[in-house]
Amino acid sequence: MNKYIYELILKVRDYECDLQGIVNNANYQHYLEHTRHEFLLSAGVSFADLHTQGIDPVVARITISFKTPLKSGDQFVSKLYLKKEGIKYVFYQDIFRKEDNKIVVKAVVDTVCVVNGRLTQSEVFDKLFAPYLRNDD
Repeated sequence: MNKYIYELILKVRDYECDLQGIVNNANYQHYLEHTRHEFLLSAGVSFADLHTQGIDPVVARITISFKTPLKSGDQFVSKLYLKKEGIKYVFYQDIFRKEDNKIVVKAVVDTVCVVNGRLTQSEVFDKLFAPYLRNDD
């Protein structure tokens, strides 16, 4: 069974690489965030529209394990699945190099919701994410 509920294909741009010719570590966080935002769009919700409604999902913690570096021009697949723990939504995100399906990054992203300035349970996300949630390990 495929555990992933969403995947996005991207390509490394030259300016994302450092002097060593590999993607700078900070850019992986951008890839992960972009994947979460695109997942929201695929589910019918815009991150920007949520903000105008006073609903702000924010990262509370992120853990990234770097496995294999990407280089300029590499295509990669960013995948995710989702679990709920208390008021947190936890995104499990993995990036694979497209050419050989080699694992590049493994990340766990804890997100919480701030509604009108208060940390709280989000009915919007509870409803939106219900079909996507994984409860098993």
